[in-house]
Amino acid sequence: MIILGITGAVGAGKSTIMNRLKEQYGAYTIQADQVGHLLMKQGQVCYDAILRVFGEKILGEDGEIDRKKLGGIVFSDRELLLKLNNIIHPAVKQYILDQIEEQRRQDCKLFVMEAALLLEEHYDAICDDLWYIYVNDEVRRTRLKADRGYSDEKITEILENQLEDGVFRERCHYIVENNEDLHQTFEQIDKRIKTYGII
Repeated sequence: MIILGITGAVGAGKSTIMNRLKEQYGAYTIQADQVGHLLMKQGQVCYDAILRVFGEKILGEDGEIDRKKLGGIVFSDRELLLKLNNIIHPAVKQYILDQIEEQRRQDCKLFVMEAALLLEEHYDAICDDLWYIYVNDEVRRTRLKADRGYSDEKITEILENQLEDGVFRERCHYIVENNEDLHQTFEQIDKRIKTYGII
């Protein structure tokens, strides 16, 4: 089984590439953000630990953690953000490791994980190949405004808090240019996947 890690800045088009790998190559795909959201739900591993730190003020009417309320608290408090990350990130990694083993048992050929913090959280240690999805800032801004309704100020703030392009390029094995032409993007993907010898 090939374990592929995909990373890149917000708005790079990582989800589009994950979908291509799933549809074209039957890859098992998993996104760290979605796992984190799952593990914050009632009955899941992070729920009680988060409540112990932040209290019931972060709960919605349904008893679930309201991520907007929680985000409003940690947004301006770096220490609390660190505490939250220390609860969620190890749990997410363990969940993904468990899924890798499960998929290995099921004879999966291609396991693809996507995480914005792939490098920061050292997922590179468990990946056979690392892809950096690159898009220039102009295209990224256009996408984030159209797809997510982000303001210029929010986009600038997000970009300032992410790893620099050079760090991604230095630590990843393969760069997928995903600026505008999807056909060219898919050609780059197909070329790399063929080197794995699994199709």
